[in-house]
Amino acid sequence: MEKLRQFHKEATYVRENLINLSSNFLQMLLDLSGKKILVTGIANNRSIAWGIAQQLHSAGAELGITYLPDEKGRFETKVRELTAPLNPSLFLPLNVQDNSQIKEVFNAISDKWGNLDGLVHCLAFAGKEELIGNYSDTSVEGFSRALEISAYSLAPLCKYAKPLFTEGAGVVTLTYLGAERAIPNYNVMGVAKAALEASVRYLSAELGNDKQVRVNAISAGPIRTLASSAIGGILEMIHNVEEKSPLRRTVTQVEVGNTAAFLLSDLSSGISGQTIYVDAGYCINGM
Repeated sequence: MEKLRQFHKEATYVRENLINLSSNFLQMLLDLSGKKILVTGIANNRSIAWGIAQQLHSAGAELGITYLPDEKGRFETKVRELTAPLNPSLFLPLNVQDNSQIKEVFNAISDKWGNLDGLVHCLAFAGKEELIGNYSDTSVEGFSRALEISAYSLAPLCKYAKPLFTEGAGVVTLTYLGAERAIPNYNVMGVAKAALEASVRYLSAELGNDKQVRVNAISAGPIRTLASSAIGGILEMIHNVEEKSPLRRTVTQVEVGNTAAFLLSDLSSGISGQTIYVDAGYCINGM
């Protein structure tokens, strides 16, 4: 009996050490030190892009941050103060409806960094009037604006990033379940996200052959952000996930950030053109 207890003790010790070694090994692999990554779409401390930027910084990445310019400079001031602890080496204005600004961002990256290891696209917009009621009431102006900012913008960003991408670079964008299922009030944004997911597949096919650049989307569960606050019934959406998802909760910006860090690391070198769900398992539900 004493020998059995000793064997059990030694086996437990070995198992615990193997777990620790495995964890340390994974932490070593998920090392973004030396990688230069551009993060777009931070608006405030509730932004999913902010959660992503924090986790990338924690993994050692050198960050470039963009902000949406406005006449009074309010976004610039807010985002600059928020991201200061991350010590971004680039801090640039970016309105994706202005092609000259897109060019200027990548010219600055070329001048400062010379290359680019990662691109994070967290850009989406639809008018509040488009995110409530009937989809058939969507105006042509609202449709065009939502598709341009939320879906099309990924294409020109990748176009200008393409010559700067390093071997095995990664692109990550954000989508939502409304791209494939009818979600009340999500309306035109669901159509835009569907276009975005298709763009991920086409860009993955385009960029992968030359330098093994990978393009993926994260389908995050509903989170209270400045952007989501415009969606009619957003709190009901969140409560529904908390009640019905396998984990009986919604997810956090940090959890999405962890997945983005993984997708921009060498750990995900074989993953491209995919939509990765980070929604506490809600997407598996039939009812």
